[in-house]
Amino acid sequence: MTPLRIALYQGPAGIPATVDASLGALDVAARSAAASGAGLLVCNEMYLTGYAIGDGVERLAEPADGRSARRVMEIAAGHGIAIAYGYPEREGAAVFNAAQLIGPDGRRLGNYRKTHLFGDFERKYFTPGDTPVVQAELNGLRIGFLICYDVEFPENVRAHALAGTDLLLVPTAQMRPFEFVAETVVPVRAFENQLYVAYVNRCGPEGGFDFVGLSCLSGPDGITRARAGRGEELIIGDADPALLHASREANPYLRDRRPELYRRLV
Repeated sequence: MTPLRIALYQGPAGIPATVDASLGALDVAARSAAASGAGLLVCNEMYLTGYAIGDGVERLAEPADGRSARRVMEIAAGHGIAIAYGYPEREGAAVFNAAQLIGPDGRRLGNYRKTHLFGDFERKYFTPGDTPVVQAELNGLRIGFLICYDVEFPENVRAHALAGTDLLLVPTAQMRPFEFVAETVVPVRAFENQLYVAYVNRCGPEGGFDFVGLSCLSGPDGITRARAGRGEELIIGDADPALLHASREANPYLRDRRPELYRRLV
């Protein structure tokens, strides 16, 4: 099976002036990613609106099939590349911190709502999602979703491993002083669960936050295939099904589990 080339878009830096500006930057990034041979472009948490938008959450939230989603579909189909992006999703009176995957033909493949909200800002404006494992199929790989803080709970990633996720997409808004999550936790999550993790961060100052960048694609062998710096950047890495299969054959973690001993965890 052919490796899936993945582009991780760490940008744009700071809060975009408008959603339309974010969509314009996405079009440029998708064109560049497709030209590099990527089949999937992954953007960060709350990509469409910016993260530090305060009361703007209510005004800027859209349905999963809203105007901005339709524009992302056009961009994906126009460049022939799948796109995953974060946005505030409205459903009725509730607003969720969500991430959506659009296929290279412009079809919606999956939508995930952040289950573990971080800090006063998120808990004030968002409703937590209640579906821990959301998956989609792309290029023969089973794609899973988490958002930022979700990946810091080992149970979340293990649930994906047990459900057969091959590539875990994690749009994020990781700020100082938590650089160790991107540098250390994410590669360990990939190794201990035998999957790829695409962790795509925001960068630069935004409101009262200072986002650290350091986006990465880490593999099931614990090796990081691609790593961004601190500023706006588009980085490229491959998720190789052959390596994934070989690593899973060699690593006994999932086979050696003893679930009967872990019942106290729940």
